[in-house]
Amino acid sequence: MMQRLKATLLQRRNNLHVHSLRFLNQFHTRNLCSLPDTNITDELDNQVLVEGKAWSRTAILNRPSVLNCLSTAMGARLQKLYTSWENNPDIGFVAMKWQGILCWRRYCDTLSIKYGGASRMFCDGKMEDCKEFFRTLYTYIYILGEYLGLTGQKLNGAEMISCGLATHYAHSSKLALIEEQLGKLDTDDPSVIETSLEKYSDLVYLDNISVLHRIEILDKCFSHDTVEEIIDALESETSKTNDAWCISTLRRLNEASPLGLKVSLKSIREGRFQTLDQCLIREYRMSLQGISNQVSKDFCEGVRARMVDKDLAPKWNPPSLEQVSKDMVEHYFSPLSKSEPDLELPTDLREAFT
Repeated sequence: MMQRLKATLLQRRNNLHVHSLRFLNQFHTRNLCSLPDTNITDELDNQVLVEGKAWSRTAILNRPSVLNCLSTAMGARLQKLYTSWENNPDIGFVAMKWQGILCWRRYCDTLSIKYGGASRMFCDGKMEDCKEFFRTLYTYIYILGEYLGLTGQKLNGAEMISCGLATHYAHSSKLALIEEQLGKLDTDDPSVIETSLEKYSDLVYLDNISVLHRIEILDKCFSHDTVEEIIDALESETSKTNDAWCISTLRRLNEASPLGLKVSLKSIREGRFQTLDQCLIREYRMSLQGISNQVSKDFCEGVRARMVDKDLAPKWNPPSLEQVSKDMVEHYFSPLSKSEPDLELPTDLREAFT
């Protein structure tokens, strides 16, 4: 469903593509538009490769020079591939790879499923124990999300397992064996796929330096209402403990776009109380407002500093949190212009998740 949605949006929103081309021209990167037409097609095809097995297909993102980030053209090609695979009764599931990472999706009555079914939580004991359990769960879901969203940090495999974001962990040396095993399957039964994955799964444990061991500090620092208060709390904690993690986290926040920090925090906080549809619309508005450069060019500046010039020295505008006004932040959540319609979700055609 999401792939079909992307295709519709790509057809209806040509001005988004124009923004992308202008951005590429602005920084004189390897612009596909400067290539002959035949080379453009070849280049785009090479950015998403395909491997076929009897009962499955594998899409391979092939842009390692830019960390395999998706472009508009790549999204269109993936949509075309996914649609054809979804409508093919002989394909049970598909896999996606990039930089050695493997994930899969099953095709049956629905396009995608949450692997392993719904989460199961049990709380046997006194009411106070249950309250503590759910307080800890709240911290994991919300405070950890705010930490990741504001700092740009990533979770490793063990941390994703611990948080329930992944179901299986395997060493990279086993990926080829997993792919071979999945390629031999002639069914889309989740239990069969799970059994196949479990054959190569490894037990993993959190490192001593994992952020998941610092939930109390996260709760203490990232539960504040504003970015300024979060940074003040981290500074206070750093002055008391001289902890390396606090110092590193504080440095990342100070290096980030001040406007981006405030927009991100507002988005995360609003998402707590919104449906999936509302979250998708909010993220869509934020994305287009970000590349429109109407309030700030921080998005393009961040890409320039990180991926184009790679000088890691962005010049943010506004340059400080104090100069970020409420109106600037609110603009990222406002409806789009008449020439750019809001995200239209095909809710009437939505398929049920299993």
